[in-house]
Amino acid sequence: MEEIRIYNKNNIYQKFQVLKTNRNKRYRYHEFLVEGVRSLNEAVENHWKIQSFLYDRDHLSDWARDMIRKVKTQRNYCLPAGLMAELSGKEDTSELMAVIEMREDVLEKVPLSENPFIVLFDRPSNKGNLGTMIRSCDGLGADLLLLTGHGVDLYDPDVVVSAMGSFFNLPVIRVEDNSQLVAYITSLRERYPGFVTIGTTAHQETPVYHVDLRGPLMLMMGNETMGLSHAFKEFCDRLCTIPMGEMSYASSFNVSCAASILMYEVTRQRAGQRF
Repeated sequence: MEEIRIYNKNNIYQKFQVLKTNRNKRYRYHEFLVEGVRSLNEAVENHWKIQSFLYDRDHLSDWARDMIRKVKTQRNYCLPAGLMAELSGKEDTSELMAVIEMREDVLEKVPLSENPFIVLFDRPSNKGNLGTMIRSCDGLGADLLLLTGHGVDLYDPDVVVSAMGSFFNLPVIRVEDNSQLVAYITSLRERYPGFVTIGTTAHQETPVYHVDLRGPLMLMMGNETMGLSHAFKEFCDRLCTIPMGEMSYASSFNVSCAASILMYEVTRQRAGQRF
């Protein structure tokens, strides 16, 4: 393994900066910058391709040294503490960062369970909400999260951090073409008898606990501001809502909060409790 020492903000260092801050450059390089013990552990555990590690050799724990020694990379970069601090998004500078290769968005390669539970998030506009959505999908047993329309970047550092290790454990696929989505859902209907698409809305529709969620399904969540698009609503087999308290001023939940409630209802029903 080759180790390159960087002493100033040369062109290599500038690449690390744009991987952190520039969406277009991330996709041009097909790489993104990651920091944090939990995220790096999960990336390695789930076999993401680590291209390079970044570190200051004078400030490495046993965990970091072990990670550098065990994980095969193309080359690593040794930086002074000041440059590491400028790159890090943490108050206490991360001792180890990694440049990781993005994964291809190929729906057909994502394995599904015998009773698939898929979540769709249409046009996410908030990085924290997307990260929380990923974490909730992972925690509540979803097979897959689909992202549709133009929204925040999946590989933005704030998304990765807010998803914590779940980012590297849950399959997340960006679907830019709605025709591709329609074809995928059509194939799911053929493979899984009884497969349904469940749309969500803040308007008064069927309460979620009155909808049978035990079979194969796709749960569609809308944009934080505009909700689920009209086209997706028309494509749904059922629309459901989370009933609010009669005296509540709030008319709806934050989208990531709503998604967690709805996904919990899926797991509750599937656990065999009374429907």
